[in-house]
Amino acid sequence: MALREDGAADDVTTQAMCDAGRVRTARIVARQAAVCAGLGLLEGFLAQDERLSGSRADGAADGVRVDAGATLMHLRGPLTSILPNERALLNLLGIAMATATLTAAHVAAVAGTSVKVCDTRKTIPGLRWLQKYAVRCGGGCLHRMGLDDAMLVKDNHIAGLSPVEYAARIHDGVLKVRRAGTALRFVCAEADTMEQFQALLALPAGVVDIALLDNFSVDSLAEAVRLRVGQHSPLLLEASGGVRLDTIAAIARTGVDRISVGALTHSAGFLDVALDMDD
Repeated sequence: MALREDGAADDVTTQAMCDAGRVRTARIVARQAAVCAGLGLLEGFLAQDERLSGSRADGAADGVRVDAGATLMHLRGPLTSILPNERALLNLLGIAMATATLTAAHVAAVAGTSVKVCDTRKTIPGLRWLQKYAVRCGGGCLHRMGLDDAMLVKDNHIAGLSPVEYAARIHDGVLKVRRAGTALRFVCAEADTMEQFQALLALPAGVVDIALLDNFSVDSLAEAVRLRVGQHSPLLLEASGGVRLDTIAAIARTGVDRISVGALTHSAGFLDVALDMDD
């Protein structure tokens, strides 16, 4: 997809300027310290052009932290094979490694707690698998891949319902899905208020696996944890909404089990990776 979008098969500049018969070598280099992710993309690019060969550099592997200036990959082939692939490969690596690096920073910020840092569906269209894989490379956890592998009841699903009506609707909806035999990784329900959370807490064990506490203050999160502990409930608590690198540690210390961070995939930016010719 990335090569087709870039018109790589018809790179008019490279075709006009470069010798198709001369073999060259090049390196993919990280210009910034980073956590590697997406290095396996190389094999897919090599499969598109039999004149292009390459390998990962020693010590470079997904999930491994590298210093600025580290070589990630080696490439060999004519410029007419190397250059049409350059930008598409660098773009994907830049996105994946930025995502992994930002995730690792959030995971490091909650070190010493048992909280899991989770991704969301706020991903770049067409790149969800890559970004969610990159989150794993950075030490984060998969939330749900899409709308079909888990049930997540959000505020717009239950707009206008009282907390009691909300809990009853969730109970009936979950039973409906399970009776249909739909395989679910988990059932998660959002609570925007303490009253909604208490209604979820009152449901029979096993109806809802995770309560998503959206935009709760740190004090409210701590209170939700106390209520959960007091009722000996197996319900997992997930904090969500506006989580930042400078706030995640305080959120983790409340005792919640999970923290979902949209910024991991929608605001990771672009890590500086480049292609350097060897000669």
